[in-house]
Amino acid sequence: MTVKVKFLPDNVTVEAEIGEPLLVVAERGNVFIPTGCLMGSCHACEVELEDGTPICACISAVPANTKELTINLYSDPVW
Repeated sequence: MTVKVKFLPDNVTVEAEIGEPLLVVAERGNVFIPTGCLMGSCHACEVELEDGTPICACISAVPANTKELTINLYSDPVW
């Protein structure tokens, strides 16, 4: 089963497999998500789910409980 992952604000949609790392999905769609530590500690890769929940893309994968996933990208002026 595939999941449609939509990256905002550019409205890029990428088909992804359940369990696939979000950074891999973003890269396949030519969507840039900055990274730092790649362990979830520095929060350079922090993005928001559609409901506003922040997640670290470097340690997150496409969940099994949805057919569509919306990821809101935003820039952190610290990075």
